[in-house]
Amino acid sequence: MIRQAVAASLCFIFSLGLHAEVVNVDNAELARLAASGAALIDIRTAPEWKETGVIAGSKLLTFFDDRGRVDAPAWLEHVKSITRPGQAVVLICRSGNRSRTAAQFLSQQPGYKTVYNVTGGINVWSREGRPVVPSNSPLAMCAAGAVC
Repeated sequence: MIRQAVAASLCFIFSLGLHAEVVNVDNAELARLAASGAALIDIRTAPEWKETGVIAGSKLLTFFDDRGRVDAPAWLEHVKSITRPGQAVVLICRSGNRSRTAAQFLSQQPGYKTVYNVTGGINVWSREGRPVVPSNSPLAMCAAGAVC
């Protein structure tokens, strides 16, 4: 009985190390991460992308639909198709709240070392006068610093 309790405790402690760290970042750090090759995923909805534009190089992948529902397994499969194992992932939404939830979810999945959440989201990015491109522009998917 004691042996089972110790084994269960060790498994629990070991599993804690399998989760990624969620780090909140500001726009300066977002720009640095994007330039260094981190995957930037904009989790907002299509109408939000159209309304404000997106950061060039963003992968557009809605987490919560317009009714607030999440299909987490499907979203995770899409994330896996656009990221490499061990690659840093940066999530952004309108204000940083939905992306924080998505970052917590992603941090619990195997294969993700660090997940970044952009505090203030696209709202603060835009208020600071940082560049955005139309969501339907070829530049929307062009990585920072790349020639597209």
